[in-house]
Amino acid sequence: MVKQNEKISLVDYTDKYEEICEGTDLIPGELFDVYGVKRGLRDKNGNGVLSGLTHISKIEAFKNVDGKKVPCDGKLWYRGYSIIDLVRGFSEKRFGFEEITYLLLFGKLPNVEELQTFKRVLNASRTLPTNFTRDVIMKAPSKDIMNSVTKSVLTLASYDENMTDPSISNVLRQCLQLIGILPMLSVYGYHAYNHYECGDSFYIHRPDENLSTAENILLMLRPDKKYTELEARVLDIALVLHMEHGGGNNSTFTTRVVTSAGSDTYSVVAAALSSLKGPKHGGANIKVVEMMRDLKESVSDLNDEAAVKEYLGKLLDKQAFDKKGLIYGMGHAVYSLSDPRARIFKGFVERLAKAKGREADFKIYSAVERLAPEVIAEKRKIYKGVSANVDFYSGFVYSMLDIPLELYTPIFAMARIVGWSAHRIEELVNVDKIIRPAYLSIMEEKDYVALEERGSKDA
Repeated sequence: MVKQNEKISLVDYTDKYEEICEGTDLIPGELFDVYGVKRGLRDKNGNGVLSGLTHISKIEAFKNVDGKKVPCDGKLWYRGYSIIDLVRGFSEKRFGFEEITYLLLFGKLPNVEELQTFKRVLNASRTLPTNFTRDVIMKAPSKDIMNSVTKSVLTLASYDENMTDPSISNVLRQCLQLIGILPMLSVYGYHAYNHYECGDSFYIHRPDENLSTAENILLMLRPDKKYTELEARVLDIALVLHMEHGGGNNSTFTTRVVTSAGSDTYSVVAAALSSLKGPKHGGANIKVVEMMRDLKESVSDLNDEAAVKEYLGKLLDKQAFDKKGLIYGMGHAVYSLSDPRARIFKGFVERLAKAKGREADFKIYSAVERLAPEVIAEKRKIYKGVSANVDFYSGFVYSMLDIPLELYTPIFAMARIVGWSAHRIEELVNVDKIIRPAYLSIMEEKDYVALEERGSKDA
């Protein structure tokens, strides 16, 4: 019995009531089947519940052959254009982030003049309010850079006199500014953490208006501001491949849900950032890097494919790494035979690995990509094919670019904010209804018991 005025430890209290919460809130898994409820709004084949329409992007993972759903190599389109064609169009000639941002926002590929004007507009947006870095980013630095960025985005709302104006021109202005400065918020947030929490040197490099987004990220991040053209081009391609994905992903759905409530752009982006940071979404590539590190420590001969395969089996049997039963970077909620982003990325990853002297690491990644589907097929009852997704290689790329682990998910956000912006605008243009999904209640009705009749329990 707790005495009057006796101090209660919040930790002790929550520890004690954890079991009560778990017992009260647990819903037997079979009830989802009984009531026909799709957990995660997806069925066992990975098909999502339709909740809207979009012009922005499209995914294909299956074909209909004689009335049957047959897995096929994954395809991805941005505004009607194949992602393969888009990357092929710019990859050896110019940086693509700005060009594909224009496409996703405005629905058309820019001509030379339109692209140059857009680049100038985006570069002009790469400025923060006076003393913002000192007063906001440098104060209360966090190892969780996504939280730091989210705080900064919400604080920026205080500097916007037209924060709540929902007109498309105003929302577009806000989106362009946030697209332009998210790399600054992320990199500066990391530098503040690295200095105040880790004791390293502190430096702030301002972006160069003559450089691309990818070049500026590397310039701001590195002490000497130096990078190779190949490094910048591979990062640029990574940004383009992460920009948008079919409209059904968690953070994009969050964007549309919060937009439908009538909230402002800063709150919408903050909500999307909070969704993306989860390890089941934007943080997946970190788990891949950590898993591969554990593989190297656990397997004595990395050329022994039987030993590598045995390790992968232990992962699935919850006997290795984090014991979650997962091979990170393998499989996708939508794609079956292949993720087109991973297919595109792999060739550039190999080029970068050769330039960085990391061919041995690339060989290990390739072996895991090839062996993992075999192991999964042997040990799991799967409803569709399993292949490497884009996260399987993106973490490897960031490690070769000497990007710290804390910035892996923020880099994803620097790209995906383009897709979020396009979806926010599309939602505002087309729909004036709040998104209200339904949950079926299985609650039991109970008779009220007066407080003095409930009895006492010495917990």
